[in-house]
Amino acid sequence: MSAETQIKLIEEKLKALISGEPALFLVETRIKPTNNIKVYIDGDQGISIEKLVYYNRKLYKEIEESALYPDGNFSLEVSSPGLDEPLKMRRQYLKNVGRFVEVVDLEGGKKEGKLLEVRENELLLEEIRGKGKKMETLQHVVPFEQIKATKIQIKF
Repeated sequence: MSAETQIKLIEEKLKALISGEPALFLVETRIKPTNNIKVYIDGDQGISIEKLVYYNRKLYKEIEESALYPDGNFSLEVSSPGLDEPLKMRRQYLKNVGRFVEVVDLEGGKKEGKLLEVRENELLLEEIRGKGKKMETLQHVVPFEQIKATKIQIKF
């Protein structure tokens, strides 16, 4: 069975498990050649470690019972995407409005700024350049189809 088919089956099982919690959503599933399965779940208000553990146990049991890996040779990690993971879904952008992000476009250009708004097909970023009297505020509209990756930036 191909990895794509395995991912589809695992995602169907997980979506059924989290269907009772509409604030939760599946972000991504990855399977390494060593059968290490990584499932990323997020929530509109985040997700607790307790819920991640709960869904990890439930999904592990479902995978075992389905005999997807008949010899039991697999490992499973269910987590929320960390700050090092790029944003993948519109819902993730929405929950991060007000945070600083770095957007890399398809040509490799970078824009950093505060995520002000998520529209139907684009983002609105606010960039502050310079300091003191030379400080200027710019706003950038970035179409989703031009985005290669977006990561949250930590500002202290």
